[in-house]
Amino acid sequence: MKEEGRVPVAVFVSGGGTNMAALLYASRLPDCPYEIVLVLSNNPEAGGLRLAAAEGVPTFALPHKGVPRAEHDAAMEAAVLASGARFIALAGYMRILSEGFVARWEGRMVNIHPSLLPNYKGLDTHARAIAAGDSHGGCTVHLVTPALDDGPVLGQIPVAILPGDTPDALAARVLFAEHQLYSRCLAALVAGETAPAE
Repeated sequence: MKEEGRVPVAVFVSGGGTNMAALLYASRLPDCPYEIVLVLSNNPEAGGLRLAAAEGVPTFALPHKGVPRAEHDAAMEAAVLASGARFIALAGYMRILSEGFVARWEGRMVNIHPSLLPNYKGLDTHARAIAAGDSHGGCTVHLVTPALDDGPVLGQIPVAILPGDTPDALAARVLFAEHQLYSRCLAALVAGETAPAE
């Protein structure tokens, strides 16, 4: 269901896919410059796949267990290329991608991370921010590079840490911010590619 003039994007998920859903629903607004043409997962049971299918978006699943990383990445990439996608958005994709894959998509693959990078790369970001006594947690959209959670930042939203906050409570509020930020950053990135040449 390709729409004329919109940049095709593939989304990688491993779980429920709430950020994928935010990207998908934003893409249905009339002024959005991208469309979601494929949702992929390393987990065939991922809720994000079921949601995408229900919304009429093609899906692709390939379990990674027992498959060499480069081989798994190659199969995922083949599906992306077959879909015609020109950008990849990682939305809760819990696999580190091989360097070759990342290099081929340099400048065209984005990720969302639940902290104000460069703080708290990796996991347990909310617990770490609370333990450090930070005034704010938040989220970051960044271009993907071979180093974990380390690429150029496209946007951030700070989220206040409340007295007595738990990691789960903070995570729930940060998720609202993620859903606002991701679609805007992705739209701005792809619009840069589709802007008329000078």
